[in-house]
Amino acid sequence: MIPSKPERVFTKDAPKPVGPYSQAIRAGDFLFVAGQVPFNPATNEMVTGSIAESAEQCMKNIKAILNAAGASLLDIVRTTIYLTKIEDFGDVNEAYSHFFDLNPPARTTIGVAALPAGAPIEIDVIAYSPKK
Repeated sequence: MIPSKPERVFTKDAPKPVGPYSQAIRAGDFLFVAGQVPFNPATNEMVTGSIAESAEQCMKNIKAILNAAGASLLDIVRTTIYLTKIEDFGDVNEAYSHFFDLNPPARTTIGVAALPAGAPIEIDVIAYSPKK
């Protein structure tokens, strides 16, 4: 069987890409969601406030992109979180945990010097979601 060509995923319910990349790509049964910073898709502006609010916005953006591809947060198998202040780890964990009741995905958290647009956090995910 010939594998299907990767498909671009786009939704207006998540921030528009600010560069030459897609919100996500479906490659067979896998979805690769581009890193999401805490932009509100309605205003295309950075959410200000606590790091927990920023983490929640990133996850809401990811959820919208997954939904556009016919998937959900339950389909996530791998997450990477990038933080400009690693001391925010605990607050991010608390906010992140609200999105996963049971069986959270594998995850790596990395401290970085800076992120695009001065964001304090960026989250990307890989999901496994066979097409229905």
